[in-house]
Amino acid sequence: MADQEKTRYTDAELQEFRTIIEKKIEKSEADLKLLREQFANDMNNGTDDTSPQFKSFEEGSMVMSKERNSQLASRQEKFIRDLKNAIMRIENKTYGICRETGKLIDAERLKLVPHATLSMEAKMKQR
Repeated sequence: MADQEKTRYTDAELQEFRTIIEKKIEKSEADLKLLREQFANDMNNGTDDTSPQFKSFEEGSMVMSKERNSQLASRQEKFIRDLKNAIMRIENKTYGICRETGKLIDAERLKLVPHATLSMEAKMKQR
């Protein structure tokens, strides 16, 4: 049966996707933990022992670093949330169905972007 004729992925295929997603969640949560630890360390490292002329440069750099870590953590949290939503779609057996066209999203796309909710056809129309 060709992908175009299928209306949903089989339970075995869904389980395969679930394994991929669970590994990505595990890695992403570990990455997020590291970002949070780095942020906590940044909060504890003062510049009290730095000479005055370098202090402002270091503080500016630290602020940028904290902002960057905060942005990365925020993006990572969103990615984890999207992956967990994909797990829910697997449980509902709606995973891999394009929310715009109702057609199956290509399996190769889902392996690369497992939280995708749009087929490439629908994604291209958005541009």
